[in-house]
Amino acid sequence: MDKPLNYLPSSNPRVPAAAHPFRHCTKVQTRFSDIDLLGHLNNNAYLSIMDLAKIRYLQATAPERYKHNLDVKAVVVHIDCDFYSPAYFDEPLEVWTTIGCCSEKSFTVEQRMINAETGETKCITHTVMAGFDPKLRKGIPIDPEWIESVGKWEQRDIRTSHTSTSHA
Repeated sequence: MDKPLNYLPSSNPRVPAAAHPFRHCTKVQTRFSDIDLLGHLNNNAYLSIMDLAKIRYLQATAPERYKHNLDVKAVVVHIDCDFYSPAYFDEPLEVWTTIGCCSEKSFTVEQRMINAETGETKCITHTVMAGFDPKLRKGIPIDPEWIESVGKWEQRDIRTSHTSTSHA
């Protein structure tokens, strides 16, 4: 993506400003089974939707690696999810994704689910992913070529982009 998405600041004072521009957006297709008895998006559904958006982000930022299979050599080791406003079945929702920072062995993914029309933030997640070799079943460093590829896509050095909200 050539330029950052036009992120609308939230009118909710509890929603923190984004530390980095977002360059990736996944439109959300809400399913009937995602809704709870109150008519809200179920808390479990948020994380499933964020997972799908994370995969779409990886495919977009390093397409040569993820074209035919998901060659992700990282696993989720921590997730923070802060809810700011309920999401409903008929809302036009999007998930915006970026890498917050990347260290030698882990990286942090920041995601925001927003109402695409109003810009209202529904939730923010920070997911820490650690390098992992599934064949050896042990932690490994994050591939420097992947870091370089994502940094070029994000148009910034993700290795030095540490923020107070990151866990990497």
